[in-house]
Amino acid sequence: MSIESISLSGRKKLVSNKEMTFWERMYLIAIVKGLIITIQHLFTRKVTIQYPEQVREMSPVYRGQHQLKRDEQGRENCTACGLCALSCPAEAITMKAEERRADEKNLYREEKYASIYEINMLRCIFCGLCEEACPKDAIYLTTSKVLVPSSYEREDFIFGKDKLVMPLDIAMQNAQLKNAN
Repeated sequence: MSIESISLSGRKKLVSNKEMTFWERMYLIAIVKGLIITIQHLFTRKVTIQYPEQVREMSPVYRGQHQLKRDEQGRENCTACGLCALSCPAEAITMKAEERRADEKNLYREEKYASIYEINMLRCIFCGLCEEACPKDAIYLTTSKVLVPSSYEREDFIFGKDKLVMPLDIAMQNAQLKNAN
């Protein structure tokens, strides 16, 4: 068995060096085929939308900006277990856990909480794995169309708890909606 006949993938093809005909050398047939495709595209429906007037419908699996949830009493759900940071393929989430003090009982549900919780939005790929990994359902990706505001400074793209934690009034509205149902 010669080395030329061995193929590791089993998909080895023999290429023939046959002589091209006159018409193949002129490339006229290939040019005519290309022009036919171009003319066909002239008569197909355009997919362009006029953005400010028309808004494209979002996908049902759209994932927007991150938010840290609060419970019915306004306490943060996050217990700083770190599973969201471990599951993040882009390593965009960093956190620091601390023990809850006695005077912070109304701020946090568990004894341990995330004193520092940051998401680097320049690294985040909005995959939603952090949302799936969280056992306390503390982080979720909203359906908001606002993702990350533009800026010239890198520090503006590191979202801390000040930008991530759900506002207290929205948490209270959610609690009222749950109680009404």
